[in-house]
Amino acid sequence: MPLLRPALLACALCAAVAAPSFAEGQTRGVQQILADAPLSAWRDLDPERTLYMDLDAGRVVIELAPAFAPAHARNIATLARGHFWDGTSIYRVQDNFVAQFGDAEGEEPEKARDLGQAERKLPAEFERAAAGLVFDRLPDADGWAAEVGFADGFPAGRDPREGKAWLAHCYGMVGAGRNAEPDSSIGAELYAVIGQSPRQLDRNITLVGRVVKGIELLSSLPRGPEPMGFYEDPAQRTPIRSVRLASELPADERLHIQALRTDSAAFAELVEARRNRRDDFYKRPAGHIDLCNVMLPVRVVAN
Repeated sequence: MPLLRPALLACALCAAVAAPSFAEGQTRGVQQILADAPLSAWRDLDPERTLYMDLDAGRVVIELAPAFAPAHARNIATLARGHFWDGTSIYRVQDNFVAQFGDAEGEEPEKARDLGQAERKLPAEFERAAAGLVFDRLPDADGWAAEVGFADGFPAGRDPREGKAWLAHCYGMVGAGRNAEPDSSIGAELYAVIGQSPRQLDRNITLVGRVVKGIELLSSLPRGPEPMGFYEDPAQRTPIRSVRLASELPADERLHIQALRTDSAAFAELVEARRNRRDDFYKRPAGHIDLCNVMLPVRVVAN
């Protein structure tokens, strides 16, 4: 049980992303690709599915994934509106794994604090039907899924034979901690991946979104003790000032964040630039890229 609550301390199937054709010796880099990307290649983050987690060190911005975990996304939004996480903490940081946050006190986290209008029981949302999901497929093989790519702006796997798709545990992805029972998460205890992508957790835990800004505020935290990184001294926990939906703030106080569209020509060029590096440093282009090694660029623009 790798991601525990404190109580258990003990489109239809689409074609692959078309890679642009580059001449040998092409040196167009990521920064140039992003600088030249047209406005149409970017999408605004929806303030109704964007969380601001404010720490003393700064702000962590999380984009929720209702296309994959609709019940969890709704519950998390309800909890944020009810200020559930205000005054809680990041209470677990396990090296090369996750930073986990929520209410570290009490036997049952859902009973330790007032959940307000949030649901007390949610279904496991480990995967969804692939039908109707626009899927921007990568051209390379993956050891964890028959096909991999991006859907709704998130890294995902897909199995056409099963007709299923799911989010992947890449760096910065956010999931809902649970007990042994598959349907035992409600979105109150969340974690962010801060190490080598633990893809063995795919389809075993509900992923609810990803950190789009401020992941360094989580990945740089002091590690807790072995075996699982839970801080033994409560004073070591990182206090959470507040977690709010961006929509709760006046428009002029929100961060105007845009993410590169994964169905854009700019994104396809970016993927190919990283699959086959052709600058002076690289002597042998790899011709392959791992799903979790693909950049998902975001930018903050002036209001």
